[in-house]
Amino acid sequence: MAEKTVAAASGKQVPTGREMTRAQERYIQPPVDIYETPDGLVLLADMPGVTPSDLTIRLEDNILTIQGKAKHLIESEPIYREFELINFFRQFELSDQVDQEKIAARLTHGVLMLELPRAEKAKPRQIPVKVEVAKEAA
Repeated sequence: MAEKTVAAASGKQVPTGREMTRAQERYIQPPVDIYETPDGLVLLADMPGVTPSDLTIRLEDNILTIQGKAKHLIESEPIYREFELINFFRQFELSDQVDQEKIAARLTHGVLMLELPRAEKAKPRQIPVKVEVAKEAA
């Protein structure tokens, strides 16, 4: 049950010949690991600096969108900085194999865990075999 990544929103600025008054927001794709379990899929996404209040997960037209705004824990101007937190954006196209009504999400220490359960019709099931005893001719 493989899922397909949708093309990401570009974080590149396009030269227009006009002066920009405000910097355009930049996004990167969070790295993800996807595991297949007997119950469905589990997606883990690394999103450091994102809090639950700054995380948006949407599902529309079979497209699962993950968007997070990263913030530093200290709300002060740094005197020295080696890295800058960048916002996260990623989309996945879901198949009808996923029960979209039962998707669950948890964010713990910057790691997003999405549980994508299998739809009932996609779960493997055992088909019982009936044994009929042949009747003897009289």
